[in-house]
Amino acid sequence: MFPFKSKLWLPGDTEFKAGDIVAYAGRCWLSAAINVCTYGVPLWSPSHVGILAHAPDGRLLVFEATTADRGSCEITHQPIHGVQAHPLEYMQNIYEGRVWVYPLYRGLYSFEEERLTEFLMSMIGRRYDALGALRSAGVGLSWVESLFRESDLTFLFCSELVAAAYAAVGLHATENVSRWNPARLIRHFRWWHRLLVRPRRLK
Repeated sequence: MFPFKSKLWLPGDTEFKAGDIVAYAGRCWLSAAINVCTYGVPLWSPSHVGILAHAPDGRLLVFEATTADRGSCEITHQPIHGVQAHPLEYMQNIYEGRVWVYPLYRGLYSFEEERLTEFLMSMIGRRYDALGALRSAGVGLSWVESLFRESDLTFLFCSELVAAAYAAVGLHATENVSRWNPARLIRHFRWWHRLLVRPRRLK
């Protein structure tokens, strides 16, 4: 059993927990392009997502799939172009853009937390899936692709990792985790299935 610690608190008396989703809206042209392709509002809608989970030592970290320069991963202690983990406060400080936390509507049971940690730890170091991220852009394209291409977790993009994590825990079953882009994932989990509650903007 992992030595999970208490939930994370940041200024504002709001607690964050395993299973919460961290959403980002960058200020660069790439983020704006992702927003346009995924039917979001340029420079405002989420263009990147990560998920909070406990590391084996109990620390609550943001697990994400990205090629951005984040420094050394907290798990491997080396830079990674792919699935990596960092403290939420660190991510909040270095990210150039808006940052929100979308809380899961309930706390995870201990076995769910362990399952989430085990899954994400098994993904650490896997390379980023740039082609998969491109395929996920646009509702029509992503659904058409999902009909002919099965999920492949050898390489991962950000929303694919989060969707796969929710599926692994049993929070949201999905036939193909590769069809989710950041904006669609947040919209779906927040408004359709009510898995997420009102977000807190950190930056």
